[in-house]
Amino acid sequence: MQLTAAYSFLTILQEESVPVHSYCLSFLQIILQNLEHRDIGVSNAWLDTLLAVIDVLPKETIRHEILNPLVSKAQLSQTLQSRLTSCRILGKLASKFEAHIVKRDILPLVESLCQDVEYEVRSCMCRQLELIAQGIGTELTKAAILPELIELARDEGSSVRLAAFETLVNLLSMFDHDDRSQIVLPLVKSFCEKSFKADESVLTSLSLHLGKLCHGLQGLFTQEQHMWFLEFYKKLCRIGLHQENGHNDNQIENMELEKKYSTVRKNCAYNFPAMVVFVGAKNFHIDLYATFFCLCHDPDVPVRYTIALGFCEVCKLLGSNVYLIHKELVALLQDDSLEVVDALLDHLTETLELMTSGGDNSGLDNKLMIVPDLVPALTSAEQRVANSLKWRSHEKLLQKFSCLPHIISSDQIYYRFLHRMFTIILTNNVLPVQKAASRTLCIFLRYNRKQEQRHEIIQKLVEQLGQGKSYWNRQRFLDTCEYIMEFFSKSFFCKYFYLSVLELTGDPVANVRMKVCNMLPKLKSTLKLPADKHLLQQLELCVRKLLCQEKDKDVLAVVKRTVLELDRMEISMDAYQKRFFEKDLLDQEKEREEHLLLEMEQIEKEKQQSEARSSNEKSYERKRRDSKTGSALPKSLPTVISGSSSGTQTVSRESKKSKLIRSQSFSSQAIHPKHGSLEKGTNKSNSVIGVGKNVLLPFVGKTENKNLSSCI
Repeated sequence: MQLTAAYSFLTILQEESVPVHSYCLSFLQIILQNLEHRDIGVSNAWLDTLLAVIDVLPKETIRHEILNPLVSKAQLSQTLQSRLTSCRILGKLASKFEAHIVKRDILPLVESLCQDVEYEVRSCMCRQLELIAQGIGTELTKAAILPELIELARDEGSSVRLAAFETLVNLLSMFDHDDRSQIVLPLVKSFCEKSFKADESVLTSLSLHLGKLCHGLQGLFTQEQHMWFLEFYKKLCRIGLHQENGHNDNQIENMELEKKYSTVRKNCAYNFPAMVVFVGAKNFHIDLYATFFCLCHDPDVPVRYTIALGFCEVCKLLGSNVYLIHKELVALLQDDSLEVVDALLDHLTETLELMTSGGDNSGLDNKLMIVPDLVPALTSAEQRVANSLKWRSHEKLLQKFSCLPHIISSDQIYYRFLHRMFTIILTNNVLPVQKAASRTLCIFLRYNRKQEQRHEIIQKLVEQLGQGKSYWNRQRFLDTCEYIMEFFSKSFFCKYFYLSVLELTGDPVANVRMKVCNMLPKLKSTLKLPADKHLLQQLELCVRKLLCQEKDKDVLAVVKRTVLELDRMEISMDAYQKRFFEKDLLDQEKEREEHLLLEMEQIEKEKQQSEARSSNEKSYERKRRDSKTGSALPKSLPTVISGSSSGTQTVSRESKKSKLIRSQSFSSQAIHPKHGSLEKGTNKSNSVIGVGKNVLLPFVGKTENKNLSSCI
């Protein structure tokens, strides 16, 4: 009942159910009375409510109702629970008053509680010093708070020393250069030494704050101190890895110690990016690579999970040296624990891009180095995640695969990933996973650079999904078509998928027909008049059939609603229209990129053909030269001896030139009789507006066409 009442009072305050004045009159005294409850859980619940109430109370109310009674409750004669409560309230009050009031009324109580006989009170008050320092400013902090922290850091109680260490680390920004270098740095160094040797109970917190400490003291270390903290961090990263279990009598104690050491190494993995900043990217390979390797191959899963979470941050910090850790990325992708693989996924896209393009001049080298190992690691990770029950991780990984066109070649994607996407769409039973595979497949298709492969993919989509026996596959085909409309131009969709979607308006399964009907407005938006007039007629025909023949009431309701939406829609024209300007520009950009891919493919083919042709010509010339050499050795000997690469090129050029002259003479003889009339026709056509040279080519006689084509 007490806990429920405390939470209810807090809810009334947070929801502003009553004015603050009324709240103080009705509830504040009840809260203050219950702070002394004998049950610690109940007392803490009422204390949390009071700390929340202090934020909205006026200063005068706080002074009279809370601060003044606190003077007596913080005395040594009061109970331990009362003094602990006073510590937390003082930390909260420091931010509510001006600095001079805090100095006069609050700091004396703080100093008294820091000297309390009970270590729990000293520790609790020490943890409130950060809030008090933020309330009183830098000067008072140096004069009043720093001496207390120095004394508490030398306290006999380990929990007090730990509280002082954490507070010092959190307040580093408030101390000036001299205080940090002359007071704080030696103090924390001494604390670290003593903790590692004799006080293992504080190593967990120490390892958690070490990165923040090294970053806050950056620039103050001597070379010796820098090396000492670095070596201290390395020791913490390896702690517990070579411990012996001991006898059976100590087995439970050793298990607890191993668990503690595992937490220390996990905290070290969390702080690893800060330590990379501490040593610098240039010194990473010498100072930290071995430690990073150990953390990535740690026997405990939480350690590897934590280092995987920060892997992308490490890649950013390393810059052009990112290639040093590509083997660790592969190892984490192939980790036995799927939790570790899942930790990499959130930033996998950025990590892969950094890995393959890190630095200004090392992008190609990085790709050549990492891709051979990366592709098998990604495929094996996908297989293991697919075989598990963690479908959300599988979905996330498939979504991240969409970055692969920027990482690896089109052929590698086609042979290693694309067919796997098809298999997942056809066989997986989890809808989000299928949709993720479908979306990634469309992106792979978008960036595929071979027309033959694109046609094969499109054919498989239409035949295996759109015309599949399972209605589930046909629905996935419709999902895929929505992604096609998102990533491709309107003309591409209309050319390859439009009619296949319309065919499904006659599907025997009502759910498929309903899904198609919901897509009809999107289909209409892909059309451009007058070029797609016949497709618009097909759409209208399908809608009329549905209105006349549909028997399912749910599908019919969707059709009627869709018809109204279709009637309100306007179709973009091939000519310029202001209301479709932005969409048309985006579509033109997509279409331009698609044409560019085709042109690049054609250029690559021509390049391959020219290379093959030149190699054939070189081999032919070499054979011809060899045959001449054999028949007339004395005459040809000087030429053969001087026949270097330049000589070969000269002969080849002369041969090509002679062939070209023969071809030109042959073509001129073939088309000469009609050549004059062709020029006349061309000149005439140039005087007619809108008629070019190409228009007259079909009117040339059959013989001329044949000869012209042979010439070309």
